[in-house]
Amino acid sequence: MKLETLPPLSQPTVRSARWRKPAAALVVIALAGGGWTVLRGKQEAAPAAASASATPAKEKKDIFELSSGDIAAVDARSLAVSLPLSGSLAPLSSATIKSKVSGVVEATTLQEGMAVSAGQVLARIDQADLRARLQQQQAMLDEAQARLALATKNETNSQALLKQKYISQNAYDSTQNSVDLARASVKSASAMVELARIALNDGVIKAPIDGVISKRHVQAGEKLALDMPVYSIVNLAELVLEAQVPASEIPRVKVGQDVRFRVDGYAQRDFHGKVARINPSTEAGSRAMLVYIAVKNGDSALRAGMFAKGSIVTDRSGVAPIVPLAAVRSDKDGKQIVYKVAAGKLVAQPVKLGLRNDDEGYAEVTEGLEQGANVIVSRLDSLKPGALVKLPAGASAAEAPPSAQAKAAEPSKG
Repeated sequence: MKLETLPPLSQPTVRSARWRKPAAALVVIALAGGGWTVLRGKQEAAPAAASASATPAKEKKDIFELSSGDIAAVDARSLAVSLPLSGSLAPLSSATIKSKVSGVVEATTLQEGMAVSAGQVLARIDQADLRARLQQQQAMLDEAQARLALATKNETNSQALLKQKYISQNAYDSTQNSVDLARASVKSASAMVELARIALNDGVIKAPIDGVISKRHVQAGEKLALDMPVYSIVNLAELVLEAQVPASEIPRVKVGQDVRFRVDGYAQRDFHGKVARINPSTEAGSRAMLVYIAVKNGDSALRAGMFAKGSIVTDRSGVAPIVPLAAVRSDKDGKQIVYKVAAGKLVAQPVKLGLRNDDEGYAEVTEGLEQGANVIVSRLDSLKPGALVKLPAGASAAEAPPSAQAKAAEPSKG
């Protein structure tokens, strides 16, 4: 009988039970570490929270940061008050040359827009008739001189005969009267010669003043009559601005005051003048008076007839601090104040104003502000005096050193 060996019975594996205990230990260690980390964080946050709760409320006060449009620096300069005006420019000197003699125009050498100087020939008139008239008058003068010579000779003979008593006194007086008449004829003929010579010279028409031709009235070959216009000339070296000013404003206008104006075509250029004269009567149909303003025009940029618009400086202050009118406010007592930035805080500063210019929007400060101070120009109703403010980048704090402003910006620890 054959015996067969049976396989051994399977027994439980011991290895699976070996790793369970170390894994459990690791889990326990991880949980312990996380709990310790959370507990430590809570312990560190507790003192910080306690410190924050102990901070005074005033240290949490906000600092308002101003923009460049909220402030303006006080400048120091002269402030002027002006009176608006408008009017037309007219040449101070002009001339319309008229013919003094009649005749045919031989030549006209100049045209409109050309510059001329005093004494320059403008036109010539045919002088044939004028020369003939001069010769005729000269002949009459020669005849009168011959008669005078004969009458003088007769007077001499009559005087000798009178001494010898060959003629009567009446005869001598008649001879002497003939001399007087001949002498008068010579004077008359001489005057006629001079007139003929002047007429001959007037045949050459010349410019009486320096200026520019504004109008040529005749052409070569035309027949000129007496007192007929030939040329018109204007002198643009100096012009006059004729401006109407209301009669109620005339007391503010004085001779010598400065005037600034502009004209069309030169929109970016300011022209200047001075009050030269003031018309004593108002213009017909209005309650305005004419003010005449002398304007130098060395570069001939201005032209006669241009319309000008500007202002007269009626009052001017000395060099003093000036403040924008937008910065001026009134306190509860009606006094004028401005809000200025000093040492990083907003301060209500009382001021006294002098001259005001509403057109420019500035006023002279006679008391209360110095040059360089920063004032609030915007309507920041939320800001009150004492509020902490910060100037924009680039703004200068002239009224407090940087250290003072830094201290003002830091929260107090008291």
